[in-house]
Amino acid sequence: MAESVDTALEREPTAKEIRLVIAASSAGTIFEWYDFFIYGTLAGLIGAAFFPGGNPTLQLLLVWAGFAIGFGFRPLGAILFGFLGDRLGRKYTFLVTVTLMGIATAGVGLVPDATSIGIVAPIIVIGLRILQGLALGGEYGGAAIYVAEHAPPDKRGFYTSFIQASVVGGFVLSIAVVVLCRWIIPEDTFAAWGWRVPFLLSLLLLAISLWMRLKLSESPVFQAMKNAGETSGNPFVESFTYPGNKGRIFVALFGVAGTLTVIWYTAFFSSLNFLRGPMRVEEKTVEYILFCAGLAAMPLYVIVGRWSDRIGRKKPIVVGALLTLVLVFPIFWGMGHLANPALADAAERYPVVVAGRDCATDPFAELTGREQSPCGKVLETLTASGVAYRVREAPTLSMSIADQAFAIPSGWLTDSDARRDGLQEMLGRAGFDFARQQPGAVALAGIFALLLAMGMLSALTYGSVAALLTEMFPAKIRYSSMSIPYHLGAGILGGFLPLISSYIVARTGDVYSGLWYTWALTAFGAIIAIWGIRGGPPREFENT
Repeated sequence: MAESVDTALEREPTAKEIRLVIAASSAGTIFEWYDFFIYGTLAGLIGAAFFPGGNPTLQLLLVWAGFAIGFGFRPLGAILFGFLGDRLGRKYTFLVTVTLMGIATAGVGLVPDATSIGIVAPIIVIGLRILQGLALGGEYGGAAIYVAEHAPPDKRGFYTSFIQASVVGGFVLSIAVVVLCRWIIPEDTFAAWGWRVPFLLSLLLLAISLWMRLKLSESPVFQAMKNAGETSGNPFVESFTYPGNKGRIFVALFGVAGTLTVIWYTAFFSSLNFLRGPMRVEEKTVEYILFCAGLAAMPLYVIVGRWSDRIGRKKPIVVGALLTLVLVFPIFWGMGHLANPALADAAERYPVVVAGRDCATDPFAELTGREQSPCGKVLETLTASGVAYRVREAPTLSMSIADQAFAIPSGWLTDSDARRDGLQEMLGRAGFDFARQQPGAVALAGIFALLLAMGMLSALTYGSVAALLTEMFPAKIRYSSMSIPYHLGAGILGGFLPLISSYIVARTGDVYSGLWYTWALTAFGAIIAIWGIRGGPPREFENT
């Protein structure tokens, strides 16, 4: 089947056409991921506007739940737009996805906050996140396949790596726009309504993206299949009935997409949440340093993609996964000690022990109408403050710092602000630092280096993936076959990472415990990648 498609190709695209394909596809991918990531970049302000309440832990979890819902709908978008991409063409399908994404993102910036329209506000926001998830489910496969099907075999990893770098570019652009808006708009105004501007800018990016992508022609591989009458009748069904394809989907889901996505979100969103949350680094400082680290990491994806053209796709992914297992905890420990050394040092020198009945947190208690135990309320406040603790059962509630016991006033149990201020004052006298941090130049350089190291791990597992996935599946069902496992892995396993890791931290009180989610999925993915991805040089489409 693939051979007749190849003989139907009339000519190779020119160098100028290839450059246009890469530029237009990459720019559209940057803009679309900007639309999706701006929600996470502005998570704190999104929570205040649409999920208000007196419980900061619950508010953060609700924001990340909204973030995860968008990801949860990516597989459905992959099925829908994968079907259209294999039936109607690559170009027009991702024109639809980028339009849907731009409109949904701008819509978030127009929704009145919860103080104006109550619970309707978060419902509308969640609906718009669902539309974003559907759009993104069709975007990546379309852009990656479109570039891959224009690329010569010996440069497929190199050319498609620009799509991978563009995902980081969307994150970098989201931070750059936020930083610029903070610089132009006064802080109070930005917190009140200025945060909406980055969402509304999506309409401008949409116009640019549409203008660039309308200049493109259809993929030569798809055009040849269409001319030869070889397009799939039902690409979704055929993705699971084509000989050997179910096994390839399994490997693509767990050995490729699941691995790369948890590493990617740990590198960028977990670090963002970690630094400006429990480590209490100034928000602008976090945004600047993540912008610089993301910008510096982008070329690494291209380097890895080009490298994979020589050594094969398997080796970088396996090496990146194994290095992540070794390095992810030390990297975050290092960032914690550099970002807030007093907090990290006090946690080691003055261990905190909370004693009482029913000493366990229930982060969703307020949402479900359950009553949080007095001990649970204390643990929740400590977690939100970035303080690690140990728990022991006792008849009365108390807290000890370095074996010195303190009673918990009853007033703290009914007033969350008094509890937070009182506990932080008590801990502050022991050396814990709850002030907003502005690390020095040396510390910032160290944090940058560690963030760049996480970017390198992400690049190793992500840089060659577009080429690998397009090579794994036959051309007639390629859009569906690669989009479904990619977005199941990226949407479910990766998209729920901020929510699940934040929940683990809330339950354990250990700000590093959420990394175990990343570690476990990476370990499983490494096993599947070693077993299931073909080694050796890259294969041609017809040999997969």
